[in-house]
Amino acid sequence: MTAEQTYSPEEILFDITSRVRSLEGKYNLLRDRVLIINNNMVEEYKKLMSEVRIINEDLKEIKQDVFKIKESIRHLVKETELFSRKEDVQFLEKYINFWNPMKFVTEEDVMRILEHYKSKGVKKEYAR
Repeated sequence: MTAEQTYSPEEILFDITSRVRSLEGKYNLLRDRVLIINNNMVEEYKKLMSEVRIINEDLKEIKQDVFKIKESIRHLVKETELFSRKEDVQFLEKYINFWNPMKFVTEEDVMRILEHYKSKGVKKEYAR
């Protein structure tokens, strides 16, 4: 095998043909892989878009829920503004204790007392 070895045209043609076939095989293999990758990418893109749509719907629902919660809180704040303050309740408590409604007389009690005095024979001095 010397550097001056010569090849016949058939050998050169055969060598070139085999190299071209090898390159064609590699090209076909790469093309098939690219097609598979493209198909996978399309499927993944569809899945991703579907998930993005679902996430957007969930986000929309969450925004609506947050809005409803805010409205409820606003309503509660307005309602609590209508509540009596501690000072008002203490003021009323003071007057209720002063009047002491537990010692008020009912109509039945008055009738019973009148019947009691009537049976004892006490005269009516105060008539209305």
